[in-house]
Amino acid sequence: MSVDHYENFPVASVLLPRRLVPAVEAIYAFARSADDLADEGDATPEQRLAALAAYEQALDGIAAGARSGLDPMFTRLAGVIAQYDLPLQPFRDLLSAFKQDVTVTRYSTYEALLDYCARSANPVGLLMLSLYGQADADNVRDSDAICSALQIINFLQDVAIDLHKERIYLPMEDLARFAVSPAALDHPGGTAKWRNLMKFEVARARALMLSGAPLALRLRGRIGLELRMVVQGGLRILESIEEVDYDVFRRRPKLTRKDWLKVIWRGLRMKARMKRLMKSPPAAALPLE
Repeated sequence: MSVDHYENFPVASVLLPRRLVPAVEAIYAFARSADDLADEGDATPEQRLAALAAYEQALDGIAAGARSGLDPMFTRLAGVIAQYDLPLQPFRDLLSAFKQDVTVTRYSTYEALLDYCARSANPVGLLMLSLYGQADADNVRDSDAICSALQIINFLQDVAIDLHKERIYLPMEDLARFAVSPAALDHPGGTAKWRNLMKFEVARARALMLSGAPLALRLRGRIGLELRMVVQGGLRILESIEEVDYDVFRRRPKLTRKDWLKVIWRGLRMKARMKRLMKSPPAAALPLE
């Protein structure tokens, strides 16, 4: 499977311990294929929902201890769930979000969008923490903030792509607040109203990311280093949106090799930067470099 398709999943990370690769690949195969059922191809909404319901039934079978009669992908997933004692709810939450993608194309409030992120993105963080044996309450709380921030950053990055799919992930209340009409979203990149809206969205996403960033410093070893790179990558995308003056329609921000070198450098120096930020709250909107 292509690893660039499902952006919330760190399946391609060189920092992932080899012992966890089979488990991550099994979880990724589930998430990727279920996401495709909701998004790809020419199936009708009814067909998409029926296919996702079949995934839910397979999870029910795993919960009941079934090992025979399952699709090979689910047989493999069942083994991983048993080996690492993974909770089933994150998998159910992902399916819930994918089903929502079939039926919901607008979000009235920021709270409604966060509720979607809690099921579309946060389960990935919980599963990764569970694989590492680090899923305590404080870690899960900060992981949720990071994962939701990453999801929202992806939405800001992909406004034009999502609009082509007739989806708008910017909260309707925010569009109304900044007098941006949903009907005029085909190319508003150069307007002051659009820039003000996006400036607000970028600042809020950055604050959410920074609220969870301490997790990347608490976790030791590879998982901590990997998470620091994830945080820095998200923050760098926000900077890139700012650098194109919020016009993500003509210039979709994408990290280049030069950007990744900057992300690595900032990740390695993140602890010192966090200490300075803690002493200087007004600077909290700055990247952790």
